[in-house]
Amino acid sequence: MNKLNEILQELGISKVKLAKYLGVSRQMIYNYLELETINKWPKEKKILLFKLLDIEDGNEKTLSKIKITSDYIMDVENRLNMSIKDTIEIDNIADLKKLKKEEQQLFSDITYIIKDKFTEDFKHDENIAALTYIYHILQSLENVTEVKYFLAYISKLTGFTNPNEFAFNEDKQFIFEGIIHSGLGLYSHGGASKNRVIEARTRFVQEIEQRNEEKLSRTQQLNTVKIQALRELGYSELTRENYAEVFAKMAEIESRKV
Repeated sequence: MNKLNEILQELGISKVKLAKYLGVSRQMIYNYLELETINKWPKEKKILLFKLLDIEDGNEKTLSKIKITSDYIMDVENRLNMSIKDTIEIDNIADLKKLKKEEQQLFSDITYIIKDKFTEDFKHDENIAALTYIYHILQSLENVTEVKYFLAYISKLTGFTNPNEFAFNEDKQFIFEGIIHSGLGLYSHGGASKNRVIEARTRFVQEIEQRNEEKLSRTQQLNTVKIQALRELGYSELTRENYAEVFAKMAEIESRKV
């Protein structure tokens, strides 16, 4: 299963996309990936996965023979997108039946607006870009608390929500809204010229680039340490049976650098 996780990561397939493709919830994907072997997956889901990865013999061991090339990535992406496109309407209808009436209405309203933006010729490219960012925001809700505060602020600013209503942490939301409103006030009234904010904008870019570099560096570092730990312990791969021993060895290897 570790090899499958590596392949999915190299292919850039998110848990959300894989869940849509297999027709299950995102939580179920996490449950599947925690199993020790793909053979313990439901048969129909296993077949779909092998079809996506172009494994014709249905053998889990074939995963180790997959070579991730640009052509392979494109082929998998095309199969994934085509399948999601064909099944998304059926899946949505089935899922809607599980929702409460008011939740179904909210889903319907959101879907209508999104569809309208997709079919609108005027500013079509801008609409697609905006909807892409909204998709990214939805993916960030669980990891970045401030995203919820900002959405609440926009809802209040545009008159949809009472300004004194707090659906989340009231103290933090109160402070966040005050800071954001102050900043947007400067922007709207010309109190912050481009020259005055160049330095802040530069720091913004540098911090993001540094964060991404640190994340990539740490991922590469951990992968190197993992390979070294497996080699020192005489294992060829990380398994459910040896993961505790391997992680302990990884911690030992990292401690040697101190």
